[in-house]
Amino acid sequence: MKTFRTYNSVALVAVVLIFSAAHVRGQNADQATKTSEAPAGNAEKGKQLYTKYGCYECHGRQGQGSTVSGPRLGPDPVPFEAFALYVRKPTGEMPPYTGKVVSDKELADIFAFLQSLPHPPDRKSLPLLN
Repeated sequence: MKTFRTYNSVALVAVVLIFSAAHVRGQNADQATKTSEAPAGNAEKGKQLYTKYGCYECHGRQGQGSTVSGPRLGPDPVPFEAFALYVRKPTGEMPPYTGKVVSDKELADIFAFLQSLPHPPDRKSLPLLN
């Protein structure tokens, strides 16, 4: 079972690398900016949808992920195109969330929530770790 989850994480990384390579190779800066921008979304509504659709069950309440259940989604999620592609047609154990299940607007809201997640504190700022 862990092998499938590991494959799931590896596949997501591969999708991100493919999209990144496409942007670097053939596109000019204007096109890359247009395609890499996520649609406007509402982070607060996205947080509610993230819970409603059960994303937290595998990816954690703050998108932190787990080596056992699902990859980290935030902070700093993958580009929106890769995120949307994977959500719609995942590999591994994640069920597909088609447009009939999660609308494009809802997907943009969930992505906005993932973008809004704060970074954890720097380990150097934690006395117990120094």
